[in-house]
Amino acid sequence: MLSIEDRIQKLEDRAEIQDLAATYFLATDDDEYDTLASCFTKAARFTASGFEGGIGRETIIEFLKQARKGMGQTVHTLDYAHVELLGTNSASGIVTAHLELGIGDDTIFAAVRYIDTYAREDGRWRIESREMKAAHVGSWKDVAHSLSEPLNIRWPGSEARRSELEGV
Repeated sequence: MLSIEDRIQKLEDRAEIQDLAATYFLATDDDEYDTLASCFTKAARFTASGFEGGIGRETIIEFLKQARKGMGQTVHTLDYAHVELLGTNSASGIVTAHLELGIGDDTIFAAVRYIDTYAREDGRWRIESREMKAAHVGSWKDVAHSLSEPLNIRWPGSEARRSELEGV
């Protein structure tokens, strides 16, 4: 059986990682790139809906800055963060979220999962790898049928395709 100290440490680690998920979304919505950078390890990897977002903190932040250039206001809403501690300095998790993104003259709505690994670096939990997978994406007019249509990933300017979570 784990000691009370070890049990408390696990609770503190889980809470810090869950706060990390919220910090990531707040920093994204507020374009706080220094805070956003602090969410990643120095050698982190990021992919989003099949697009390579880069390896390394600076490359990832540049990718996110470029992606957000075409966006107006955004709202990233954390649904939950399921965290599994793998050791004292490593963890994995699934973070689910709903996104509202102002892109051009349209508002896009999406449901996504982030498949994450975390590492403790410089005494803090940070994202080591993040893969965003979309369940459905589309403009508000598409939301009424976004889960019943077979091609429910509809990023503006891209071909419609199947959910990235089918069969997961």
